[in-house]
Amino acid sequence: MEERIEFVSNSAFDSLYVCHEDQKVLGLLGFRIRENLEESSRYGEVSLIVVDQGARRQGVGRFLMDFAEKLARDQGCIGTWLVSGFGREEEAHHFYKALGYEITGYRFVKKFGFTPENEHVSPFLS
Repeated sequence: MEERIEFVSNSAFDSLYVCHEDQKVLGLLGFRIRENLEESSRYGEVSLIVVDQGARRQGVGRFLMDFAEKLARDQGCIGTWLVSGFGREEEAHHFYKALGYEITGYRFVKKFGFTPENEHVSPFLS
């Protein structure tokens, strides 16, 4: 957890917001602005949303999502988006759909194993 907090603290792109009541953490929201070259537009990205198990179904998630949408509007974004993994259809996906979010595609990921041998720049890029 400390590593993640340090990462966000040093990031020029990411913000972390804490929803709390009476010094108890109820939820977290990670947020960043994404620029979309396809449309020459900006979106607010919900990069993290977590609600404490004991605070679920009490409006905390909706509050955090509303806050993310306000952040995006205030920064001139045309909307918000997020990525949610498989296996979350019953709870999380239903929640996002109820808030007006649509499934628009898939995310494809390829992780790199960085070593000194494979850290090079292509001669085609400059």
